[in-house]
Amino acid sequence: MGDDNRNFLVATGLILAILMVFQVFFFGPQQAERRAELDAQREAELALQAEAASDLPPGATGDLAPVDRLIDRDEALGSVERITINAPSVTGSISLDGVLFDDLQLRNHTVAVDSDTLISLLNPIGTSGAFYARDSWLSRTPGFADLPVHDSRWTLRSGSELTPETPVVLSYETESGLEIQRTIEINENYLFTITDRVNNTTSDEVELQRYGLVRQQGVPEDLEPNMAVFEGAIAVVDGEMHREKYSNLEDGREMDESGQGGWVGITTRYWIAAAIPSLDSNFTANFRTIERNGVPTFDATYRERAQILAPGASLTSTSYIFAGAKELDVLHYVEDEVGVVGFDRAYNWGWLWFLVRPFVWLLHMLEGVTGHFGLAILALTLLIKLVMFPLANRAYASMAKMKLVQPKMQEIRERYAADQQKQQQALMELYRKEKINPLAGCLPILPQIPIFFALYQTLFNALEMRHAPFFGWIQDMSARDPLMIGNLFGLLPYDPLSIPILGFVLGLGAWPIIMGLTMAAQQALNPPPPDPMQAKIFAFLPIVFTFILAPFAAGLVIYWAWNNFLSVVQQYIIMRRHGNETQLDKLIARLMGKAKEEG
Repeated sequence: MGDDNRNFLVATGLILAILMVFQVFFFGPQQAERRAELDAQREAELALQAEAASDLPPGATGDLAPVDRLIDRDEALGSVERITINAPSVTGSISLDGVLFDDLQLRNHTVAVDSDTLISLLNPIGTSGAFYARDSWLSRTPGFADLPVHDSRWTLRSGSELTPETPVVLSYETESGLEIQRTIEINENYLFTITDRVNNTTSDEVELQRYGLVRQQGVPEDLEPNMAVFEGAIAVVDGEMHREKYSNLEDGREMDESGQGGWVGITTRYWIAAAIPSLDSNFTANFRTIERNGVPTFDATYRERAQILAPGASLTSTSYIFAGAKELDVLHYVEDEVGVVGFDRAYNWGWLWFLVRPFVWLLHMLEGVTGHFGLAILALTLLIKLVMFPLANRAYASMAKMKLVQPKMQEIRERYAADQQKQQQALMELYRKEKINPLAGCLPILPQIPIFFALYQTLFNALEMRHAPFFGWIQDMSARDPLMIGNLFGLLPYDPLSIPILGFVLGLGAWPIIMGLTMAAQQALNPPPPDPMQAKIFAFLPIVFTFILAPFAAGLVIYWAWNNFLSVVQQYIIMRRHGNETQLDKLIARLMGKAKEEG
């Protein structure tokens, strides 16, 4: 391995270390600060009257009635008449006031590994962190401003419970002479289909415009400040994706785009609520933020192109509400079978999407084969190693040769210490004579950098890793290793992370330590750097990475440790094949020597 290659490795290691230190020391405290702000914000909400924002998209008028106080979820749900939702993937209810989709729990996802409490995705108006979706109509025709708004009472015509087998039918009549009959259906997963038939019983033509809205009041408590995660407003318009993080929305950034085909929504790491217009309609998507009493309210809306309804005529229009988990097979179903353009882009593929997409596909395929997501991670890592084997084999073979000629290289450096030009000429002659390519060690490094970040993106956003156990003590691969130095690896019943300052050290888990050992073992197989400073940096990197990876999801640490282990095995075999005695061999020899002496 040449000096250029070593410098490249040092630079790469330092870049990764800086990125991860930034993740740990910047985003971590930022998240804690955000949670503190949210707690203070919630207290302020309770002390003040929470004034709700407009419930209509830009261009419409009307406001929600002010909320006198924040109420708990049960009180909010019990304050209005509701239609029960009972589907295989979700449970909850729809408010007859405004036909609000504001009460939804995900049957297959709980708040914690050992909890029976379901994830509450949608929450009603008046509660802290209200999150809901709705669908309605606008009209700019004079005399037709009485279309249903957020608190308009609809009439239930048929169906008492919404299930995949039993749709419900509602109706609403305006004083101006419009009649709306609404049929709501739900499929086996998270998709609501809303079909409206509007009758114009008047003698005047009327301009109508359908719209959909997803609203989030306040920043989510579990906001994930991570560069691999996107959380905020998202839309696909005319095949092009638009996104704004919560922080950008808070700063007043808006979006207004028009086109045909797409959807709008608000997403977090694993969940999304989306409003989807008629599939063949032209529409305008909009993001905006309204602030009331210091509480930001985030809107993602669409407005379809206006259409004219003649006197005595009727029209039929179908739109959709999606509220659920970002399960890839479900997202693909909505895109491919229902026909919603770009709906699988709700998944955060990242800028390395061309690698993330095949990795995600392979993980799902391997999980189906192995029946275990942890084994799928190990199998995917092995497949990548096999694909990269030719490059890695050349690199490790070159490193083995370099290690053999290390004494000759050191002799040349000492002989021409005062003449760098002659030193380089002598080294190149040595490389030519020994048939060594000093740049061969770089070959596997260049593709490994994007592969690492793509796998990081893949695993961090994988819903399948959430609450998924691994072998041994890991019960949730999306959480950090629970066996830490500070609790004597699980023997003491307390959380070391609660200790200020020392929590960073005491929170070091078992799998991060295993990862650090595999990284140190891999470095022990490499030729020692000639520069003492480089040698110290290389020796210190496994320790640095051990602490940096400690707060990471266990699944990511397991992947890295397994990847290091495979590299160690591969490199050891190649080094031995070329006659190198590794540090591991020397360690084994010392241990065996001591054993013989004691025997």
